[in-house]
Amino acid sequence: MEIDRRVFIASLGGTTAVSLMSDEAKADALEEFMSARLNEAAAAQNAPAQNAPAQSAAAAQQFPSMAELEAQIETRSTRRGVGNLFVARSGNVKRLDKMPAKPRLVDFFTMRFNNTSNHCLQSATKALRSGMSEDVVLACLLHDVVQEIIKVDHGWWGAQLFEPYISEKATFAIRYHQALRFYADTANGYEYPDLYRRIFGHDYRPEPYIEATYQMVRKHKMYGEARMVTVNDLYAFDANAQVSLEPFVDIIGRNFKQPKEGLGYDNSPVAHMWRTIERPDAPL
Repeated sequence: MEIDRRVFIASLGGTTAVSLMSDEAKADALEEFMSARLNEAAAAQNAPAQNAPAQSAAAAQQFPSMAELEAQIETRSTRRGVGNLFVARSGNVKRLDKMPAKPRLVDFFTMRFNNTSNHCLQSATKALRSGMSEDVVLACLLHDVVQEIIKVDHGWWGAQLFEPYISEKATFAIRYHQALRFYADTANGYEYPDLYRRIFGHDYRPEPYIEATYQMVRKHKMYGEARMVTVNDLYAFDANAQVSLEPFVDIIGRNFKQPKEGLGYDNSPVAHMWRTIERPDAPL
């Protein structure tokens, strides 16, 4: 996906506003911008032609400036780090379909991961086609879906969500892809930081915890798994890609420990997180 630097920076409130953001915040803003554009393109392809003007108008309203956001912090009922399920980009939130009594991972993909599934399916498809291990393919499939409930430190939250059900390697890859995205690894085909430089025009200074995490992961025996998630993450914003969950059903069956009680009802340490995704409209 081509990114117009001027449009993106303008969407954040201009160069002055961008200069006040941390690199972590800039990276998150860029990925959110790209994901939103991807979903807009997919929606436009599936919508009747007569809806196009309305969609374009809605898209123009999706990215308030940083100055506007700063001014709204104490007047808004939600913060930017809140997950996709809890906010609407325009208008009101939509009524969600009732999930099965014993929900499976595939049910969450089709009924709750609506904002993140396209990008994650593209990432997993690229990993599958390039011959990655099933641990890496699964990690790519799952790496961003936790953003349906929270965006802050999504790598760590995502790993926690899936840890009881997937392998140690896949968990490691999900947890640390967030930190690795800041550091180039040309030997493995990762140049995402160059995109940041083209967009923001300055050197990186990730927050100390990100730097410390990178230094640890770089020396870890599972570094390769986490790095491959970033490699396949980078190129998974193709507005014209056609993706489906079908090629991954068997991989999920072999590598995801689906609880017989259903996700959210197995008394695992993360059951409450799955119930939150299932029932985001619950008041308590």
